Amino acid sequence: MKSQSYLKGAFIISAGGFISKLLGALYRIPLVAFLGGEGMGIYQMVYPLYCILLTVSASGIPTGIARIISSNQCPFAERPAFRLYGAIGLVGSLIMFALSAPLAKAQGEPAVELCCQILSPAVFFVSVISIVRGYFQGRGNMLPTAATEVAEQAIKVAFGLILCYIFRGDALRGVAAAVLAVTISEVLSAVYAGLLYMRSKKSAAPLYFRPADWYKTILKYTVPLTFTAIAMPLSQLIESIAVVAILRGSADNATALWGVFSGCAITLVNLPVSLTYGLAAAGVPCISPLAERGDISAAKSKAARAMLMTLAISLPCAVILFIFSPLAADLIFGSLSAAERSLLVSLVRMMSVNCVTLSLVQTSSACITSLGRPLYGTITQWVTSVARVVLSAALVAFTNLSVSGAAISSNVCYLVAVLLNIWYIMRVRGAKNENNFSGIGNKARRFNAVR
Repeated sequence: MKSQSYLKGAFIISAGGFISKLLGALYRIPLVAFLGGEGMGIYQMVYPLYCILLTVSASGIPTGIARIISSNQCPFAERPAFRLYGAIGLVGSLIMFALSAPLAKAQGEPAVELCCQILSPAVFFVSVISIVRGYFQGRGNMLPTAATEVAEQAIKVAFGLILCYIFRGDALRGVAAAVLAVTISEVLSAVYAGLLYMRSKKSAAPLYFRPADWYKTILKYTVPLTFTAIAMPLSQLIESIAVVAILRGSADNATALWGVFSGCAITLVNLPVSLTYGLAAAGVPCISPLAERGDISAAKSKAARAMLMTLAISLPCAVILFIFSPLAADLIFGSLSAAERSLLVSLVRMMSVNCVTLSLVQTSSACITSLGRPLYGTITQWVTSVARVVLSAALVAFTNLSVSGAAISSNVCYLVAVLLNIWYIMRVRGAKNENNFSGIGNKARRFNAVR
């Protein structure tokens, strides 16, 4: 198994992320044509709960496991993680199935119940995929992460197109078919990820190794990352309920308006952001060993380099997105009505600045984790997520901005998140980590040396 340099690893994972996002954006062309604005609104209503459960069962895993492995504290951390997060992922699937009816009632969309039930098994399989990604990232090999991301998206697109075509003309069944395609993609991608892991050369565990000994160690690092990541989907879930409910008081097409914002505009904004994801992921195995040795100055220097590279890539992307948003709306979402496309262009131009701020948020958050201060990122994410919900509801309710208020709110909150993260990175001093693995890590190294 080969490891890559920082730039090569960043390029590989960014290319994989961009291809994945591009496939997803192109997939929206026929998906919007099959489902329409109303169907897209229902489709997007399902995802916040799904993302929350994924966050708990999977989102902290790649960075957390990569951090533990790359710092040589536990080179076999993925093994107890399979048991621990496999169980958590299974519980997450059951919870999503159980909450499908209450969520549908809260959102006022009966179709959400069936969609949540169909999507629920995917939570478990994403957990498995995430552990494999963390294992390879910790060893400096970004290719499996890129490969599994592209595989996920390609499978989803293939099955989604087939199933949505079969149920064309019936928006509710079409949404259920599109959600089923997501579940199928995660199942098959988990099988692919498992094969990649089985074929890799795995490090030998020390003689004393018991998975239960490492659960606490893994949780100490992944739990702060989980709480960091859960803030965004949780705020999106609350925002979808609150904003749609407020919009229903002034518009007959509240669900369609939310679909244009969350299902179309955010899709276009997130596409260029994926180009910088590799800089965040590849930075973990480069910065973590320096921070673990106590060389904070060198670690912060690499973090600053990653931030500058992120800015250099994301800034031109924001300008391009602003200029060509009408063309992108016509090409990708041409099936929307003229009024909906006009709204989409307005929203994308308004949020084009998020190409920069959101890219810097993901890179700075990874740098904070690599420096051993994941709790700082947790504070940032929660403060800005709560502020986003409150500000979105206020702007939609007390101004004539309609759904554009949610776009302005996202701009403000991502900017605040960037500034907080940069401030935290500047404040990092000394060699002490929030999560101390040294005792158990040294024990592992001594046993490995004996062997």
